[in-house]
Amino acid sequence: MKILANDGISQSGVDALEKDGFEVITTKVAQEQLINYINKNQINVLLVRSATKVRKDIIDACESIKIIGRGGVGMDNIDVEYARSKEIHVINTPAASSSSVAELVFAHLFNGVRFVFDSNRNMPLEGDSRFKDLKKAYAKGTELRGKTLGIIGFGRIGREVAKIALGLGMRVIASDKFISKATVKVDFYNGQFINVEIDTEPMEDVLQHSDFITLHVPAQKDYIIGKKEFGLMKNGAGIVNAARGGVIDEVALINALDSDKLAFAGLDVFENEPTPAIKVLMNPNVSLTPHIGAATNEAQDRIGLELASQITAILKTEK
Repeated sequence: MKILANDGISQSGVDALEKDGFEVITTKVAQEQLINYINKNQINVLLVRSATKVRKDIIDACESIKIIGRGGVGMDNIDVEYARSKEIHVINTPAASSSSVAELVFAHLFNGVRFVFDSNRNMPLEGDSRFKDLKKAYAKGTELRGKTLGIIGFGRIGREVAKIALGLGMRVIASDKFISKATVKVDFYNGQFINVEIDTEPMEDVLQHSDFITLHVPAQKDYIIGKKEFGLMKNGAGIVNAARGGVIDEVALINALDSDKLAFAGLDVFENEPTPAIKVLMNPNVSLTPHIGAATNEAQDRIGLELASQITAILKTEK
């Protein structure tokens, strides 16, 4: 059995698969050459992250494929239902990267409330000549403790975000179309924990009552947050998107920032990846990362091992 990990896989994942007798290929094949490569090498399992697209053309043309795996949560780059209609298994790793994404959310939140994103731009240029001016400019930061965090989308990642927020002493409110309430277990280093029950609320209420908003929803046909939704938010609020590009109207976002309706935004994902809009990249009130929510060593190890476990279970069952 041959496995093509076209967007890479951790060494721990490779080791686990090879231990179970699979041949793992980590060659990066260009999208337009993928069909030919899969057929020429009789690939049985295609593993991707977000870069490679697995659409109907690949599914129809590559009869050797038995499993399509996505290292991560969202599977909008795969025609999932069509693949399953062709009796191809489609798997992902919904829990493996939740903690990594949640921690990045707080990297952006801390960046925003203490102006670190702007300070890191200006200190190398003017830190030696305008130190006192910069100190004064960045001296009006705020604390996260005691503030209200609104979470839009209260699945695995949303609840991981809630754990960190509760640990910081924040109030957490949430909105989710499919979840009415959830128990968030906040673990401590010594084995102790507390359970916090959170009832979800209408999104409009969450927007109105939150000091900060963070999004954890799948890709949508329409914007989740646009001009109307920004208008509902508190003056001076902050927003973070580490979910999917296209759930925030970036034109409306920049207008909200430039009009001081919002204090800052933290973006890990963008409407036009991999070429984000220059107005977004250059805005002085945006904290930026290049879609690295799941890109920690720990998450990649968990993703690799989880994929390996699922692949082995499926293929051993079919033998």
